[in-house]
Amino acid sequence: MATVTGVDNTNRRKFNKEEYLERAREREEQEQEARFKSKSKGPAVQRKPLKHRDFEVDLSSRLGKTQVVTPIAPLSQQAGYYCSVCECVVKDSANYLDHINGKKHQRALGMSMRVERASLQQVQERFEILKKRKVEESFSEQDLDARILKQQQEEEERKRERRERKKEKKKEKAAEENAEEEDPDVAALMGFGGFRSSKK
Repeated sequence: MATVTGVDNTNRRKFNKEEYLERAREREEQEQEARFKSKSKGPAVQRKPLKHRDFEVDLSSRLGKTQVVTPIAPLSQQAGYYCSVCECVVKDSANYLDHINGKKHQRALGMSMRVERASLQQVQERFEILKKRKVEESFSEQDLDARILKQQQEEEERKRERRERKKEKKKEKAAEENAEEEDPDVAALMGFGGFRSSKK
């Protein structure tokens, strides 16, 4: 029987496999080029090694203070510790220390997290500086005894002042009660209504 060639009347979509394979190859090449370009945008940023802080971190200035907090206040006036470098607010001192010692903050300052390797001469110089500081700050046992004695005297003075204040308050209360007992009409006029206090 002979094969009949007729018209393809099916409505299926026909795909040209070679064409789509070529498109897939082109897309892969473009993705590889994009990856390569993103990796080599420019020369790597050279950051300075870590160095000592040249300022004192202020953690205790806000202790025991109250502050009114509003949602529309600028970041620097909100409750917590404000970092002007990263423009963020950290809620407590421990997290603030973690933040200023962390990678994000150090990078914003232009430093890497690597520490510069110290030479032998630098270490020896540092030891000499610390020895000099220790000699200047050293004090004898006599100095310590004098400081302890001074503290004890200050404490005794504070206790004596407290006792005197208590005595003065007792005298004032006694004088007020005596005045009430002597003249009940004056007490009534002052708003006590004739009632005498039971405290003596």
